[in-house]
Parts: sequence; structure tokens; C-alpha cells
Amino acid sequence: MNRRLITILFVAFLLSAAASFIVYRLVGNVINSRSKNPTTKIALAARDLQIGTLIKAADLRMGEVETPPKGAVISLEAAVGRGVVSTLYAGEAVMEKRLASVGSGGGMAAMIPQGMRACAVKVDEVVGVAGFVLPGMRVDVIVSGNDAPTGQTGATNIKAKTLLQNLEVLSAGSNIQKDNEGKPVQVPVVNLLVTPQQAELLSLASNQTRIQLILRNPLDTKLSETPGTAMAGLFGTPATQPRPEGPRAMHPPQAKILPPVKAVPSVWVVEVINGSKAMKQNF
Repeated sequence: MNRRLITILFVAFLLSAAASFIVYRLVGNVINSRSKNPTTKIALAARDLQIGTLIKAADLRMGEVETPPKGAVISLEAAVGRGVVSTLYAGEAVMEKRLASVGSGGGMAAMIPQGMRACAVKVDEVVGVAGFVLPGMRVDVIVSGNDAPTGQTGATNIKAKTLLQNLEVLSAGSNIQKDNEGKPVQVPVVNLLVTPQQAELLSLASNQTRIQLILRNPLDTKLSETPGTAMAGLFGTPATQPRPEGPRAMHPPQAKILPPVKAVPSVWVVEVINGSKAMKQNF
């Protein structure tokens, strides 16, 4: 074989080996530089944590991430003893916005925002959509009762009216109460998130009327103005005349009595013609 050809092949082999070595070192440096990126430790949920759970140290674990999400809790001490306001799943990063404020505790109280109240409403098993009302859903409150003044009753005075709209459901479950004999009875209770003024309306309505919950689409936030429906309107009965107000309402006018009208007897007139004479005779 030609010595010159052997020399060329040997030099090519050396160059290829050198190039491979350089590429290997460069790729290795890139991989090592990426593997040495700084990581941050954040708190992760060790198990599923439901709404209202008071977090304990055993419920959390620490994990490392390269880029922690904004608002993540970076220490166990910052989350222990706080309530969960949004469900956390195992392995999920613990976020500040999904925890109650420090010192507010757990349970439903930790879920109530500032300036709002939780109002309990008793419902029966068939009212509205009982059984399908779950936390986080939106409902309307309809009340029905006697619309007549105090002391007056009657089916025609029953009226239904939409009292409140687009209320958030905090919880739905059963409450233990006692009947007239002192025996415990389970009563379905739904807790609604309301303002203080709405809480007063619900408290009055729950004692004086019957309450029904109507489920609505959570994306439908439009409030509807309804005049209410009376029992008389269901069957097309004309509305009653408004009651007089003021002093006349206390002493209604007396009906005027007219004297009896005497009946006038019927008269028959007969005209008799005799030749050129004519005369009339009454019978």
C-alpha cells in the first residue's frame, strides 16, 4: 500500500478522534451546567386535603423545583395550623391563596371572606334540588307564604317571591336537632355565603315562610327582577281591589238603602169603533 495513503488515513483518524473528544466535552459541560441549576424547596401536600382541613405537619412534605410557582409556601411552618379553603391533592404545591389567613383556624369559618357571613338554611329532602346542592354551586332563594295582613288567612293570599339570587353554597349536610318529644332528628342544612343584610332577610324568611333553593348555572351571574306570583294568578283569577288606606279603612261607608219600588200593573187598551164613533176601553 502507498505510504502516502496510509499517512493521510492516519491523520484523518487523529482529526476525527480529536473532533469527537471535543464534542463529547462540550455536550458534557452543557449537561453538567443544566444539572447544577439552583433549585428551591417548597411545601407539597403529602395527601389529599379537603376544604376546611386544619393542616398538620404530617400533611405536608418538602420538595425541590427549579422554578417555584408564584405564591408557593416555602416552609412547613408557614402552612402548619392554617385551614384549607381550596382542595389540595397529594403532590401538589401548597399555595398561599389556597390557605386561610394565619390564626383563622380550620373548618367552614376559614372559608368566609372578610365582610361576609355564613347563614344556615333548613330544607327538606324534596325542596328544590336538595341532594344536588354541593359546595361551590350557586343558588337562588325563593320564599312562599301568606301575603295577607296579620290575622287574615286564605289560599288566595299565598304568594311566592324570589328573595335572593346568585348565592354561593359553602356546605351542605345534616344537622342534629330535637323534635317536640326531645328525640334527635336529622335536618338537611345548607350554609350560604351572604352579606349581613342578606343574613337578616334569610333569618326572617326561615321563621315566617317556606324556603326553596333553585340551582343556577355558575356562569350565569345576571340578576332577574320578578314581581312574584300569587295563588290567584295561577288560575287566572282577577286581582282583588286594593284595600282603602287612611281613616276610611277603619269605617267603611255604609250601603244606601233605597225604598222599595211598587210594581205597576200592566194595562191593556182596546179601541172600539161603532160607525163614525170610536172609543177606548182600558182593561
